Amino acid sequence: MARNISAKKPLTANFRSKANNATKRRQKPNLQKRKINGESVLISTREAKKLN
Repeated sequence: MARNISAKKPLTANFRSKANNATKRRQKPNLQKRKINGESVLISTREAKKLN
């Protein structure tokens, strides 16, 4: 099981139709599984770029 070290959470908002109806939507963060010091962790792609 990969451990999540990032503090990123899904962003919640509404889809809006032309009739202004609101429907819930979620945007999930782009988390990638990487090995750091032999341990599997979930980090965002922005954090992964900083490590390289």
